[in-house]
Amino acid sequence: MLECVVNISEGSRPDLVAAIAATAGTELLDVHSDADHNRSVLTLVGEDAPRRVARSAVDLLDLRAHRGAHPRFGAVDVVPFVPLRGSTMADAEAARDRFLTWVADELAVPGFAYGRHRSLPEVRRRAFRDLSPDAGPATPHPTAGAVAVGARDVLVAWNLWLVVPDLARARHVADQVRGPDLRALGLAVGARVQVSMNLIAPHVVGPAEAWDRVAALVPVAGAELVGLAPASVLDRTDPARWSQLDLARERTIEARLERPLG
Repeated sequence: MLECVVNISEGSRPDLVAAIAATAGTELLDVHSDADHNRSVLTLVGEDAPRRVARSAVDLLDLRAHRGAHPRFGAVDVVPFVPLRGSTMADAEAARDRFLTWVADELAVPGFAYGRHRSLPEVRRRAFRDLSPDAGPATPHPTAGAVAVGARDVLVAWNLWLVVPDLARARHVADQVRGPDLRALGLAVGARVQVSMNLIAPHVVGPAEAWDRVAALVPVAGAELVGLAPASVLDRTDPARWSQLDLARERTIEARLERPLG
């Protein structure tokens, strides 16, 4: 089984997000939207639903009018395939490559591959500068931009809200805690400020460790889980801290596989 966590550049218009998410049907596990980021994270399973979601997003969204706190270069910004039970990284890479070919041929959207050979931050930094698309046109789609399509292990997307809305300090903290197992950005989100993180090795640096690293540098107001977390992350975390860390058993991948939203 493959998980696919599609990030679309729309989070402020719930009707549009709902219309796009509906195309996934029973393969939809979760939707997380943020109006200030102007971004939604759709957790799906399989290879068909990501294509239906991508087609709908390209039809309905126009990146030229997009404003939001989160970095992006596409209406369908990120499409990572993640091996779950019974699947391997090779399976995820094959799905990634098939999606790249499909999105280029069917939607004329240029796609950039990431994974073991190239990271997502590298793609964002180099795309259309000294890095050409792996599939599709050499220039961005006029309304949909480009898409980064990946194959990766399970990660936890997770944000910490700071007590004091000081963006410069948030960026400094992000620089201090960032490392091989944790990616971090300091972002202004409306009137608040957050350290936005991807815990890319959550069994090494999980939410508890990330909280403690940030809290050692700056007062923390609270946490926000984006999408779903693997149950194994909860299993290695003190249950007394789940509420503080915005974790819950019903918000795990495994729990949603038992009762999909679609």
